[in-house]
Amino acid sequence: MQYDTTDFVEANGEATMKLIARTRRLTREYYMTDHEDAERRRAILEELLGEIGKNVEIDTPFYCDYGKNIHIGSDVIINMNCTFVDNKPIRIGSKVLIASNVQIYTSSHPILPQERLRLDGNETEEPFFRTYALPVEIQDNVWIGGGVVILPGVTIGKNSVVGAGSVVTRSIPANCVAVGNPCRVIRRFGEDGPDDALPSAPNAETTAAIENVQQGKNLSRTFGSVAELMEDLKR
Repeated sequence: MQYDTTDFVEANGEATMKLIARTRRLTREYYMTDHEDAERRRAILEELLGEIGKNVEIDTPFYCDYGKNIHIGSDVIINMNCTFVDNKPIRIGSKVLIASNVQIYTSSHPILPQERLRLDGNETEEPFFRTYALPVEIQDNVWIGGGVVILPGVTIGKNSVVGAGSVVTRSIPANCVAVGNPCRVIRRFGEDGPDDALPSAPNAETTAAIENVQQGKNLSRTFGSVAELMEDLKR
């Protein structure tokens, strides 16, 4: 993951702490609001988020750092227990489905400890770790499976599916199915659907494995590894 000094953010300044306190208040209020009180829930989201389209459902609990850096299109479902660390913008397109327990991180820290920990602070203060952040984008018509982790700087291209439990360390192109840790493309398809995905039709085992990915099931039931599945797709 590449970054430069311009990507560093002020993670513990006074203004940032006030913004985080505001976010905690609003997310707590959102959690406590009756699920049937759609008007109040919508009003809280409009105050919390930077942008929100029509027909957006965010289940609770929902966690974020700033809120104002989250931009969501229309016809979007975000299921329960999702965490969005929005030190930089998180942009979610329209007609997007995000399953439970998805984590989206725009922020990270330097690998080297001498770069990560700032040592010039007051000894009575809490330790401060330098933070950098890169934006994340999820384009239109994307489906993110349960428990997916998306790291800073990643873009998920339109129409793509990310299988349950994947760790997305690099951007995923449009019109594909991707799965694994690290997340890799296992199938590509055209904008009209999956039927034109491959030069030749996949065999029954491959088809079953792809269905398992889309349903969040374990690949090992069908293939010994993701690599074996990818090799089969190339045939």
